[in-house]
Amino acid sequence: MKHFLFFTLFIALTSCSGIIASYSYETEILTVNRLTKNTFIHTSYLQTDDFGKVACNGMIVISDGEALVFETPTDDAGAKELIKYIEGTLKCKVIGVVADHFHVDCLGGLAEFHAQNIPSYAHSLTLELAKRDGVTVPQNGFNDRLELTVGKRVVISEFFGEGHTVDNIVNYVPKDRILFGGCLIKAMDANKGYLGDANPEQWSTTVEAVKANYKKARVVIPGHGDYGGKELLDYTIQLFQPE
Repeated sequence: MKHFLFFTLFIALTSCSGIIASYSYETEILTVNRLTKNTFIHTSYLQTDDFGKVACNGMIVISDGEALVFETPTDDAGAKELIKYIEGTLKCKVIGVVADHFHVDCLGGLAEFHAQNIPSYAHSLTLELAKRDGVTVPQNGFNDRLELTVGKRVVISEFFGEGHTVDNIVNYVPKDRILFGGCLIKAMDANKGYLGDANPEQWSTTVEAVKANYKKARVVIPGHGDYGGKELLDYTIQLFQPE
């Protein structure tokens, strides 16, 4: 199927290659939108039996000619397109990819990152669960907290407890005060979604810990749906409160 491409140039700014723009990029399998000067949301799509075609969010952080990706697109084709976009359009070298849990909407395109010699990171439980499921396994594991540097920016990946899955982590960009919550965090008015690997009884407690730790967060990105502020944390806590 032929892809269509929508690319709009709005405002010239300064970036990793010297000149960038505020823009959006869209094909049939991938969308990228700028959130701040140094952060982007990438969205790919997953066809499911229970929920139909689902849009799945990830994050890109760029600085000084480097880029970190959080969540792969849902398949290798989307991953290849994303890497090409980052390196060709943003003029940044992808230095790593982080998967926040073991589901396909986090690491479905991981094989393509490995094929292009891009190192991958995930919680140690994610490595175990990926091995169990026979899918591509992230290369580098951590237990509670990981700090990665991209250019002059630090991004923190941290495990606070079970919720959507037993291994779900969140990622925080302190300089931009952006929290990428992944599937642990729900968009406003979203339903509970897929619970096949979830711990609903622990979910609210885990998100309460995230909220307490990242009090300065001003933007919160969920795994699916629109980003917002800390009201997404409050909504998720309320949604999974024991009845």
